[in-house]
Amino acid sequence: MALLRLEVVTPERTVINEYAESIIVPGIDGYIGFMNNHAPLVAGLAMGIVHYGPEHGEKRRIAITGGFVEVADNRVTILADTAELDTEIDVGRAQAARERAERRLRDRSDQVDRARAEAALQRALNRLRAARAI
Repeated sequence: MALLRLEVVTPERTVINEYAESIIVPGIDGYIGFMNNHAPLVAGLAMGIVHYGPEHGEKRRIAITGGFVEVADNRVTILADTAELDTEIDVGRAQAARERAERRLRDRSDQVDRARAEAALQRALNRLRAARAI
């Protein structure tokens, strides 16, 4: 079994530092997959879910909100703006954030910052998808 070292780092902490056979990240132009001996690469990341684990098995998930990925020498390093393991996500809190954002988007007054509400909704949905709550 050929493995890659996966390290996910945010400004606050190292989220994960372990080995995986397969890693899939949300690139700016779509998802990118990595396996052993991948060519060196640096790419921007979009909001989405990092999937990692065995090539043909159940993968773990990490919700990220963007950043960069570097691949070299069988090592995948993700520098993420924010990152949460699927097991760390508070589903109730994420669901409440989703409902607040949806309420703000339904409000037609000029007081609502629509771009901010839409971003909050996308973050909440991303977290819920990572936790497999939706």
